[in-house]
Formats: sequence, structure tokens, C-alpha cells
Amino acid sequence: MKRVRTALKKAGIALLYLAVWQLLSLAKGNEFLLPSPVSTLKSLVSLMGTATFYWSVGMSLARVAGGFLLGTIFGTLLGLLTGFSKTAGELLSPLKGILKATPVASFIILVLLWLNKSVAPLVAMFVMVTPLIWASVDAGVRAADKNLLETARLFKLSRRKTLLHIYLPSLLPQYLAACTTALGFAWKAGVAAEIIAQPAQSIGRGLYESKIYIETPELFAWTLVVILLSMAFEKLVAALLGRIRA
Repeated sequence: MKRVRTALKKAGIALLYLAVWQLLSLAKGNEFLLPSPVSTLKSLVSLMGTATFYWSVGMSLARVAGGFLLGTIFGTLLGLLTGFSKTAGELLSPLKGILKATPVASFIILVLLWLNKSVAPLVAMFVMVTPLIWASVDAGVRAADKNLLETARLFKLSRRKTLLHIYLPSLLPQYLAACTTALGFAWKAGVAAEIIAQPAQSIGRGLYESKIYIETPELFAWTLVVILLSMAFEKLVAALLGRIRA
């Protein structure tokens, strides 16, 4: 019964937002500026009737997964390196600052100059994810309980056990939160990069073409696809990370 009540509550909230959307659309009175939920749904159904839609969604999903995975792996390794080594932290501090401060659009333009346009979204997501994961791992390692570490040294605990029982519990909560946040940023950066780079099969290209041809309901439909995929992907990653934590 609790699950049913939760589901009904969520459905009610969703309906409330849809009603607000519908009222705003009626108040505007112009489908080109603000299409109604019904128009957006019709456009979405129309898109789902084409093979291009599934190719675009599949390719964008692959890019997001690839960029997120690469950024997570690289950020984790850098975080461990700088967390355990003060020298490495000092040497790599400028690199962390560059990754955080440089606009993603700059990286995209450079990639378009140097490499194939299909690689640009992957690089954009990598650049967004890496510093977030890096910072969380670095902070988690440095936040490990010093008394527990001293006790581990006194009892001559192996490095493996020290990592597993002291460092891992310290960095895991921040790490899981950073992964969830990084995934959201990966979607935003990836779609933005696709709009700029225009790879053949991508959600970003669909958004761009909708804007060019002033197909506002289609633009909203593609945006809805991005939101739903991002939420589903985030829940999947959270479930996997939850299993790892358990």
C-alpha cells in the first residue's frame, strides 16, 4: 500500500505540472512559442515512428555512457593520486583549475579543429565529469580518520585492508553523490556539444533541426526525451552504485 500511495503521489505531482504547462500554453495562445503537452506528445509519437529517432537516441546514449565512464575512471585515478601524494596534488592542481575554468564550448571547438566531429560530445562530457569525480575522491581520501589510520599502522594492517576499511568508507558517500551530479552534467554537456558539432545521428542534431525549421512541438519532444533518458540513466547508475556500496 505504501508503494501505491507513493506512486499515486508522484502521478499527482506530474499531473499538476502538466496542468500548469497546459494553462501557460493556453494563456500564450501560440503553439509556435509554447506548445501544449498534447502537441508535444503527438510530435513525440511521430518521432518514435521513424528509424532515425532510435538511431539518434542510441548514439547519444552511447556517447553519454562512454564520456561518463571515461571521466569517472580518469577522475578516480587522479583523485587517488592527488589524495595520497601531496607532490602530485601540487603538480596537478593547475590542470584541475584549467578543467574547471575552461568553457566546455572551447574544448568542443578545439576538438572540431583537431578531430572528427563525432568525438566532440565525448570530449565535452569527459571534461565535465573528470574534475567532479577527481575533487570528490581527493577530498574523501584526505578526510579519512587520522586516528584510525594510526591504529592501522600500529597493528600493521595491510594496504588492502586499510583501503577497504578506512579509506573506502570515507570517500564512498561523496563519490556516489559526485557520480550522480556528474551524470546530470554529462547529459547537458553532451547534448550541447551535439548541437554545436552536429554529428549525423544524435539528439542534439534533432534539437538543432527543430529550431532551424521552427518545429517547436518537436523541439519540446526532443527535450522531453533528453529529460526522461537522463532521469532513467541516473536511476540506473544510482542503483548500480548502491549495489557496489552494499
